[in-house]
Amino acid sequence: MTSDASAEPPPGAAPSAPRHAPLLETTGIEIVTDAQRTARPHHLFWPWFAANVSVFGMSYGSYLLGFGISFWQASIVAVVGIVVSFALCGLVAIAGKRGSAPTMVLSRAAFGVDGQRLPGIASWLTSIGWETSLTITAVLATATVFEALGWATGTLVSVLATLAIAGLVVTASVLGYHTIMRLQSVLTWLTGLCTVVFMLMTIPHIHWDAVAAQPAGSAQQMLGALTMVMTGMGLGWINIAADWSRYQRRSTSDGAIVAWNVIGGSVAPVVLVVFGLLLAGSDPELAAGIESDPLGALVTLLPLWALIPFWIVAVLTLVSGAVLGIYSSGLTLLSLGIRIPRPAAAAVDGLILTAGTIWVVFFAQDFVGPFQSFLITLGVPIASWAGILIADILTRRRDYDEAALFDRRGRYGSVDWTSVTTMVIASVLGWGLVVNGYADDAPWNNWQGYLLGPLGGKDGTWAYSNLGVLAALVLSFAVTLIARHPTIRRQEKQ
Repeated sequence: MTSDASAEPPPGAAPSAPRHAPLLETTGIEIVTDAQRTARPHHLFWPWFAANVSVFGMSYGSYLLGFGISFWQASIVAVVGIVVSFALCGLVAIAGKRGSAPTMVLSRAAFGVDGQRLPGIASWLTSIGWETSLTITAVLATATVFEALGWATGTLVSVLATLAIAGLVVTASVLGYHTIMRLQSVLTWLTGLCTVVFMLMTIPHIHWDAVAAQPAGSAQQMLGALTMVMTGMGLGWINIAADWSRYQRRSTSDGAIVAWNVIGGSVAPVVLVVFGLLLAGSDPELAAGIESDPLGALVTLLPLWALIPFWIVAVLTLVSGAVLGIYSSGLTLLSLGIRIPRPAAAAVDGLILTAGTIWVVFFAQDFVGPFQSFLITLGVPIASWAGILIADILTRRRDYDEAALFDRRGRYGSVDWTSVTTMVIASVLGWGLVVNGYADDAPWNNWQGYLLGPLGGKDGTWAYSNLGVLAALVLSFAVTLIARHPTIRRQEKQ
């Protein structure tokens, strides 16, 4: 590596994994060796399924109906949005197999070694936000269950729940990849089974007449719901997709990588969201309760004897998702140039997660509003980045030059101004085409929607379609596919 290469771990091989994978993963953002790449495609099922089988997915039923669409419209939106968004994750995961490094390091091939810091910051904020929101949901559910059982309530319960849940998330994340994969393989069976039991117990609460009576909405309302599902499902994970495929064997087919990402990520959410639509459509009071405490509202449907097992499983599924987020946010932190060991990076993000959870649980008045607003705001630049990276992946014919990913004098250069400019412009355009639907809860986002004038303004029919997210994704993909094609060909000839 040249003398002015970015100040990061050497691009050479990470230490070979022992015969039996260690409990603590020391590999950070450096290249994973062929000896360590022992995972098979179906192994990708475990982390994606375990992180998305949470009963929390049922709450999306309430969110979708909140757009003013019918059960059938919402069901179509759910299936299409979930499958397509996880298919996009699968395309990004291909890069992990081709380059043996985390997602944000591989993204340097499209943005340059230094230029990658722009999407890296957006990715880090997204991961931190997701993992914090999952932890918050687990804490709120704990307080609700304890109150329903007549046990201790109040500040002490919330404090202890915050410390215990955050502790679980941080511990697993600090231990790393091998521990997480073992944990997820266990949680998959446990949470999957208990989720089925929950569904069977709550079937009597479904009233088809009420569900069928939901009026149909407009195409714009369906588009808004579709964008929300895509942003909250696959696009919410897309910035970490290659983190889990970098341990795949080089001989693994691209199709297998995509397929197992889609299967693992989509199977549970499709079933859970549709079932959540049936519950929310049957009971307006339940749908309203989900707005402030998603899991807590769902617990009210269960008899007292079932609360404890439901609570344990619900918390574990949320912890499962948060673990994936904090593990990857630590890797992203390292990719930004922070020179600390990977376990320390995960611990730092764990402290931020704990602080954010404390703030929302004890001081914020509402959770869903700011969360939805946060999703759409960061969803725009992340969608743009995803469009750029997917176009880059589909255009390349060869594996990545792994050493060049760490060398600003290498074939990927310091800054790819085409990609950086595309992301900036697409984000500015995208933010102008989304509107903050939670103006009272998140007034800091009321600046958005400045390009909606020709479409009827912020009160028009297109205002809440969140068109900006899809626009940023498609525009960035199209521009990159055309504008960077010659650059990629030059890179591959060097």
